[in-house]
Amino acid sequence: MKAASLSELKKELIRLPPAQVLDYCMHLAKYKKENKELLTYLLFEADDEPSYIRNVKETMDEMFNEVNHRNLYFAKKNIRKILRTANKYIKFSGSKQTEVELLIYFCKKLKGSGIKMNLSTALSNIYDRQIQKANTSLAKMHEDLQYDYLEELKSLT
Repeated sequence: MKAASLSELKKELIRLPPAQVLDYCMHLAKYKKENKELLTYLLFEADDEPSYIRNVKETMDEMFNEVNHRNLYFAKKNIRKILRTANKYIKFSGSKQTEVELLIYFCKKLKGSGIKMNLSTALSNIYDRQIQKANTSLAKMHEDLQYDYLEELKSLT
């Protein structure tokens, strides 16, 4: 089965009655956890972005507390899991400011975690890529916001 394009889906959804659109949304949310999380964000958290960022940071803190510091292999796996989670929440928001703030927070937590990143090329690369990704998103933001975040990024490199 070939999936329809977004514009085709939009045209079809506009044509449907609201009750049927609601049924389709519930059907989507029922079968995939990520769809349910996105719907939760859109309905309850999209209006209060600072609170959303705070909640994501708390989730990241909890995950960083569970990182296995004794074994570099397991630490690397835990760090990748945290990054996947952060990227999922960044994708939900779609805001460049949220993306930069969460990536900077991730890099600060990783740097301050006590994990010896210089012993693992993979961890060093993960860290460097997130700094680079934050810089790329930062370039697309308003100049006033760029200055504040640029100072934080400079302190991480």
